[in-house]
Amino acid sequence: MGGAWSAGGRLLPSALCLLLSASLALTPAQEARAEHLGRNLRCPICTGVPITESTNDISREMLREVREQVAAGRSDRQIYDYFAARYGNFVLLDPPKEGAGMLLWGAPLAALVAGGAVLWGFLGRRRAAVAANPAAVPTPDEPFDTYLAEVQRQTRPKRPQREGDQA
Repeated sequence: MGGAWSAGGRLLPSALCLLLSASLALTPAQEARAEHLGRNLRCPICTGVPITESTNDISREMLREVREQVAAGRSDRQIYDYFAARYGNFVLLDPPKEGAGMLLWGAPLAALVAGGAVLWGFLGRRRAAVAANPAAVPTPDEPFDTYLAEVQRQTRPKRPQREGDQA
């Protein structure tokens, strides 16, 4: 009787594992959806790498969780919200364009506009200064530095002297 019980004791965990793995078997469409969702979730350990491309344990666990939620029939938004609640919006490779996520989307555009405004202001002041005193602007051929004048003198091509020329 002990032998039959021990054989059944070994079969029970195996049967449970088989039953669980069969319940997680996804259709090809569900698997494609899980892969798509995984490509939009960032690995919390890696820098900017989706969980589908990461090989560490946490990414594999997150991808397994995505598959479980897809199999359970959850929507994409529900799955993203689950991971955002657990890891923060950082985990979303495409953060929401609302609330604090709007700051993430708007910051690069604001920096570009601010940089353009600074450059436009600088060039405007420069043009006004040149218009007020055009003599202050050196011409490209004018030696404005003694060192530059010496370099120009030493590197100027020498003209060959003709017989009638005097030095």
